[in-house]
Amino acid sequence: MVSKNISYEAARDELAQVVSQLESGQATLEDSLKLWERGEELAKICQEWLDGAKEQLAAARPTIEE
Repeated sequence: MVSKNISYEAARDELAQVVSQLESGQATLEDSLKLWERGEELAKICQEWLDGAKEQLAAARPTIEE
């Protein structure tokens, strides 16, 4: 499990920066690999936040429908 010590918004913004850096093609191979690994970690964090929000909405749904 990935730690959620970072907010969804912060992880999303950092992930966008990582993608931008990778797309620029200016990083060395070593730096690109590090960026890729960080991007994977950030993507997992974002997905965990989204999954948690989905679970909360699903749990609240019966209450809303009543």
